[in-house]
Amino acid sequence: MTFTELARGVRERLGQDHRYRHTVRVARCADLLAQRHGVDPRKARLAGMLHDLARLYPAERLVAECEARSLGIDAFERANPVVLHARLGAAIAAESFGVQDQDVLAAIEKHTTAAAVMSPLDCVVYLADGLEPERDFPERAALWDLATNDLTSAMRETIKSSIRHLTRKGQSVAPATAAAARNFGISLEEVGASAN
Repeated sequence: MTFTELARGVRERLGQDHRYRHTVRVARCADLLAQRHGVDPRKARLAGMLHDLARLYPAERLVAECEARSLGIDAFERANPVVLHARLGAAIAAESFGVQDQDVLAAIEKHTTAAAVMSPLDCVVYLADGLEPERDFPERAALWDLATNDLTSAMRETIKSSIRHLTRKGQSVAPATAAAARNFGISLEEVGASAN
C-alpha cells in the first residue's frame, strides 16, 4: 500500500475534518522526529497516519468494540473510555490496513497514555501526537524544539506537561501514564498529581 492509498483509506474513515488533518500532521512530525533520532521513518509515518482510527468513536462504541475483540478493559479505561481509542486503533490498523508490524502497532497503542516501557518509535509517535503544530498550549514550541534534539528529555518534559494539564482539569492520571512517568524519572508528587 502506498502512502497515498493509506492516506485515502484513513480519510475515508475520519472524513476531511480536523481529525484527518491532525493525523497527517502527526505522520509528518513522526517522520521528522524519526529521521532526527535514527528511527525507521516509514514505521513512524505509518503509525502516525493510523494512530487515531478509532478516536471519533463514542464511548459506548469504544467499549463495545474492545469487548468484541476480547481486549481487556481495566477500571481506569472503563471510567475514561476515550483512552481505549489507542488500543482499538491498533486492532483496526491490523484488521483493516493489514499492519502486522508489532513495532508500529505498539506505537499506536501507546500514543495516548504512554507506558512503562517505550521504544524510540513509541516515543516518536507519542511526541508527534502531543506536539504537532496545531496543538495549542504555551510550552508546545519549546517541547517540540527539545523533541528534535533529545528524545528522552522531551518525553520527560512532555509527560510532566501532560500530567500538569490533567491535574489542572481535575482529571485522573492513567496508570500507564504514571508508569511512564516513573520510567522517565518523574515522581507524581513533583508535578502535583496522584495516580488513579
